[in-house]
Amino acid sequence: MIDAGELRKGSAIELDGKIYQITDYRHIKMGRGSAQIRLRLRDIRSNNTTERSFQASDKFTPAFLEHRSVQYLYSDGSLYYFMDNKSYEQITLTTDQIGEAINYLKDGLNLEVSTYNGEAVSIELPTAVELQVTETEPGFKGDTATGGNKPAKVETGITIQVPLFITMGDIIKVDTRSGEYLEKAN
Repeated sequence: MIDAGELRKGSAIELDGKIYQITDYRHIKMGRGSAQIRLRLRDIRSNNTTERSFQASDKFTPAFLEHRSVQYLYSDGSLYYFMDNKSYEQITLTTDQIGEAINYLKDGLNLEVSTYNGEAVSIELPTAVELQVTETEPGFKGDTATGGNKPAKVETGITIQVPLFITMGDIIKVDTRSGEYLEKAN
């Protein structure tokens, strides 16, 4: 058991039979009475986020997550297959376990899978991925890097706002946390 004061952003805890990762931690000192801890928690299995308050004296059970380096292989309906880079073991995850990360998965992508007691529970994408533009309007003479944005559909199927000079076939870097265009890749 660990005290509330030992919790940090990014730590994982077991609470009510579920595993949560702390995405935000705030210590609140009340005028009268004991201090409170307000946590924003992300359920690792379902990817749902909730906010809860606890007393500063509360104790928590830590959840030890193991991170394994894997490579994305392919999808088959609602199942996604990954290969462990060390043991070559195949790991299968469902659409619910992957969540929004589906928008950035492409064959051969290296990422990390979090496991808890031997069970794969979630994935962690790199901060940026390179994706090829499959559909976009053509750019026109005079378009500049700061002249505005247009929608572009990439190989994974999502639509991203890109600068006007981006054309079909270009490879762009996309931030996996925000879904925003970063730069044109070489």
